[in-house]
Amino acid sequence: MDNLRLLTFWHLNAMTKKRDDPLNETIAMEITNQHSCPFCNPDNTKVVIANDHAIAMNDGYPVTPGHTLILPKRHIASFFEATREEQAAMFELLAEMRERLKSLPTSLSEREETNHHQSRSEKVESFSVPDGFNIGINDGAAAGQTVMHLHIHLIPRYSGDTEDPRGGVRWIMPEKAPYWKKQ
Repeated sequence: MDNLRLLTFWHLNAMTKKRDDPLNETIAMEITNQHSCPFCNPDNTKVVIANDHAIAMNDGYPVTPGHTLILPKRHIASFFEATREEQAAMFELLAEMRERLKSLPTSLSEREETNHHQSRSEKVESFSVPDGFNIGINDGAAAGQTVMHLHIHLIPRYSGDTEDPRGGVRWIMPEKAPYWKKQ
């Protein structure tokens, strides 16, 4: 049964909630379950926020601290299969996650209290407010999509996280990325 409809409940991850907020908020989510799809049955601890048509969850293999995936509740592979309502719901969560990441604790004392085992440079990156973001969708196998459930990557970027960030997502085609050198 590839298209078994399930009603799934899970708790929100408290990653960006204030300590005095209730941590046991529950979301009801109806999804089309694809047995082999990891996003149809996500790890409840990775879900950060949700709305009627989409969820935002922590990436299982983050490129940088705060790397988040925004995906529709309905199992579809392509952004172009999403309804306008689903697209709007995903963009709403994308904007909300950006705001949450931009308001993370910034004082060094808060960082040190939270992560005693990290070095100073790891603390700065893992709890710094992002200086920018990469937003991307791999749509189809030829574009690098490996999980065939539509998802948008929100990747926080930090000054100094790479030697030269110019070109951003253009580096998927390395020979064409440094367009500024061809002028």
